Amino acid sequence: MGFITFILALLPIATVFLLLVVLAKSAKFSMFIAYVVTVVTALVVWGTELNKIMGATVHGAVTALGLLYIVFGAILMLYTLEESGGIRSIRNGFTSISPDRRVQAIIIAWLFGSLIEGASGFGTPAAVAAPLLVAVGFPAMAAVMVTLIIQSTPVSFGAVGTPMLVGVNTGLSGQEIVEATIAPTPFFPDYLFAIAAKTATIHGLVGFLIPVILVGMLTRFFGANRSFAEGFRIWKFALFAGLAFTVPYWIIAQILGPEFPSLLGGIIGLLIVVPAAQRGFLIPKETFDFPAREQWEADWAGKLNDIEHHDNGKPIMPLVKAWAPYVVVVALLILTRTVTPVQAWLTSPAMTLAFDDLFGSGINSRTQVLYMPGTILILASVFTFFYHGMKVGDYGRALKSSGTTMIAAAPALLLAVPMVQVFLNSASDTLASMPIVLAEGVSSVVGNAWPFFAPWIGAMGAFVAGSNTVSNMMFSLFQFSTAEQIGLGAAGAGTVVALQAIGGAAGNMICVHNVVAASATVGLTDREGAVIRKTLVPMAYYCIQGGLVGLGLLSGNVIWWVGAVIWAAVVLFAMSRNRGQAPTTVKL
Repeated sequence: MGFITFILALLPIATVFLLLVVLAKSAKFSMFIAYVVTVVTALVVWGTELNKIMGATVHGAVTALGLLYIVFGAILMLYTLEESGGIRSIRNGFTSISPDRRVQAIIIAWLFGSLIEGASGFGTPAAVAAPLLVAVGFPAMAAVMVTLIIQSTPVSFGAVGTPMLVGVNTGLSGQEIVEATIAPTPFFPDYLFAIAAKTATIHGLVGFLIPVILVGMLTRFFGANRSFAEGFRIWKFALFAGLAFTVPYWIIAQILGPEFPSLLGGIIGLLIVVPAAQRGFLIPKETFDFPAREQWEADWAGKLNDIEHHDNGKPIMPLVKAWAPYVVVVALLILTRTVTPVQAWLTSPAMTLAFDDLFGSGINSRTQVLYMPGTILILASVFTFFYHGMKVGDYGRALKSSGTTMIAAAPALLLAVPMVQVFLNSASDTLASMPIVLAEGVSSVVGNAWPFFAPWIGAMGAFVAGSNTVSNMMFSLFQFSTAEQIGLGAAGAGTVVALQAIGGAAGNMICVHNVVAASATVGLTDREGAVIRKTLVPMAYYCIQGGLVGLGLLSGNVIWWVGAVIWAAVVLFAMSRNRGQAPTTVKL
């Protein structure tokens, strides 16, 4: 019965993967079928109460509406800047830093995206950075891919440390087995701090290569020659940019804890890398660009690629003025997430729309509209209207276009998130929830090799839940208990929980509703499976490398460190040898 239960628990995920990734069906169709499969499995096999399924469904719908609100705000921001002429200035500004698309991807996605992740999290980096990449000339699918790839290293410390301070903390604090195991540690927050520090160490050792992989993926799938090697040619600069973020990120985590590694790491990285790029530091003489627009494959482009670029005969506005709305976004995110009185007011019961005990299920759903990134993005667009001296008609066009794009994304999200919530809330009197059954099934097979597989459980949690925070909340205690059962002790269990956080971060690259939301911000619909097929590659690198590094830290055995070096070398060698058809770079 155990094996059959495991297979049945796998059924919802397998349905999503088969329809969306293998058969390339649209997200709305795939998630509808997956929702039906999940509900039927929960009712018939798990014995989940109907009111619980109804409560989870409504909670999922409320969450999906929140995501759509973020999507609307992000698109409105982009369309407002397009109508005002600000994007024209920003586009020229990035060209002045470097016309090389690989450099632009690293600066906008890796560094600016990590900053936004540190401030807000919850999919906001893709919502902000993907439209910006499209505005400077990236194909929509390329923009979505690179912004999803970076939702890995910074994610564990996203939203000012929420995946650790809420996710891991909620999963472990107050649990008898945890308190008994860490008994010599007088204060649980100290143990949580140590887990965060280990998480940063593993992320740093794995994530510094993400910019190299990112540019390789960019040239392999969106260059004229489909060559990894064209991206690899900029490896020195990519490695420099990777370290410019991960070194301060690691130092900040060891000294200050989980709140600021991604936020401050992104800021410091931008301050280091942008001036270096302007001077051509470590950048090869050849410049990579995408093929001409008419040579793009049909599925590369989204609605935003077709918008008309407005200059209205006006001179290009100063770069500082054009970037001011994004400065407002970052400033408001930092203000609302780090200034305690402001955060407390925005998240207070008076500012919370609450739906408690839905259908008597015990499931609660809460929305804090003023605290959501969507509100901040809308406020920034209103600021743009006044600061850039826009006409009412221009702003009206931006509103209309943003609403149309958001509505196109609604069906997929309104099906995907409820399916996830039913999956997560499927526990009954006789069976644990489906994700816990899956995790227990894997642990019973792999035994002492568990640390290698721990990141995959975290990734699975993020894939279905759409959140590193929820994945950590759901699996931290399970990971801790499994580590304790195989004799790893308090320190070793902390490392395994850190591996859970690593995998939970990496899973954001392939999370269905992250992909749907990011795609919606650039007007890319019904191509979510094609995106996931691409981001599976860096996600697999991340989980495998995280497992090897984790085993190295736990065992002290040099063989695992050698394995990690070999795995990284294999990935980079494969990229450097894939030369495609013929060089597409042009001499400057």
